[in-house]
Amino acid sequence: MRVLVVEDAAALAEVVAEGLRDQGMAVDVALDGLAAAAKLDLSPYDVVVLDRDLPGLSGDTLCEMITGREGRAMVLMLTAAGSADDRVRGLTLGADDYLAKPFHFPELVLRVQSLARRRPVAHPRTLVAGDLELDPIRRSATRSGVRLSLSVKEFAVLEALMRAAPGYLSAEALLEQVWDENADPFTNTVTVTVGRLRRKLGEPPAIATLPGVGYRVT
Repeated sequence: MRVLVVEDAAALAEVVAEGLRDQGMAVDVALDGLAAAAKLDLSPYDVVVLDRDLPGLSGDTLCEMITGREGRAMVLMLTAAGSADDRVRGLTLGADDYLAKPFHFPELVLRVQSLARRRPVAHPRTLVAGDLELDPIRRSATRSGVRLSLSVKEFAVLEALMRAAPGYLSAEALLEQVWDENADPFTNTVTVTVGRLRRKLGEPPAIATLPGVGYRVT
């Protein structure tokens, strides 16, 4: 899952971003509306966590831009303006959910996950490929009924591969989906993470590699 956090308070933006990354999400940050608009033009996002009071381009205007797009991201407005009238206004602009500051972080995580499931191309609750089964919400993965102990990135790579099954995902696609915009495109982190994941999945091999194409679950 890829998330864009749009928040002009840099410290809060980083706290939210790091917390979501700890849940296995790929998270980018924009500190103003214009920067957010540029990122939305460059990358596809599942969810945008959007502050209403932004410099450069207001959150309200940005929300209307997002919701007018085909295949758009879901929008969670995260703002200090939490009255009933404010919520109605935000939802009228096309926001899919509204959470007032201060907020309880586990609630934010659940709302982001819920919005991702509600996208028009909604993902199934449980992913199955062969003898692998993965539940993104409960953060659990099993093989032949045996629970797997995976790191955050290993889990996210497996989720991306299972969503793409039976197709392949290139290393570049995995880097874009699982890591954020700051990831070095020349790094071998994808190869290393897939290697660790393969070892944890055990035998017979559950991930195939096609040179020049990418990886897929078998």
